[in-house]
Amino acid sequence: MRYTTRHLILFSAFLFFAGVPQPAFSQHPAHSPHSQHATTVQSGANPLIEEMTLLDRAFRDIVSAVSLGDTDAVHKALEPLHGTMEKTHEGLNTGAVAVRRNADRIKEFKTMDLAFHAKLEALDRAAHHKNQKEMLRIAKQLLEGCVQCHAKFRP
Repeated sequence: MRYTTRHLILFSAFLFFAGVPQPAFSQHPAHSPHSQHATTVQSGANPLIEEMTLLDRAFRDIVSAVSLGDTDAVHKALEPLHGTMEKTHEGLNTGAVAVRRNADRIKEFKTMDLAFHAKLEALDRAAHHKNQKEMLRIAKQLLEGCVQCHAKFRP
């Protein structure tokens, strides 16, 4: 691997881990950044929190897998996310799910969520083609999507 690519990967991993609150790294559910909703996640009553919890777990695995060029691990990290967007959108439509900030901009939230999940699919395709450079590019875009969405919709 070239010197600059290695530094980009390390820098990306640093940015991700520096921006995530420390409790997010705990394996114990009580220390999760979404711990106040832990029982909701387990019961499946709040699909948005369930999706965010699964994305948190998946993205940590994705960052490691992309930096190592482990395409199988990228696929494995993405598997639990299948169907989560649809459940969240259904919850938004029925009122079972609400965003905590800018709730009047739900259409924008849905648009951002659709674009984010399209990027997840693009990451899966890049992993299928064993294209580490493309996986890195998409992983950076996914991180940016997380930051933008949380800045708009999470207090």
